[in-house]
Amino acid sequence: MQGQNIKAEAHALVENLSNGASWDDLMKEIYVRQAIESGLADSRAGRVATVQEVREKYGLPA
Repeated sequence: MQGQNIKAEAHALVENLSNGASWDDLMKEIYVRQAIESGLADSRAGRVATVQEVREKYGLPA
């Protein structure tokens, strides 16, 4: 979670959970949010790979 007001962002995540949400549900939401923001930061910084590069790295067919 990026930004100056992480407390407000965390509060919004909690508010969007269902009333029956578990701790695991909250942790999943935090993880997904962090993973997306990390990926976007990598993309903005040019840390990307083409599909072909990934396929070659892992020996997958084209």
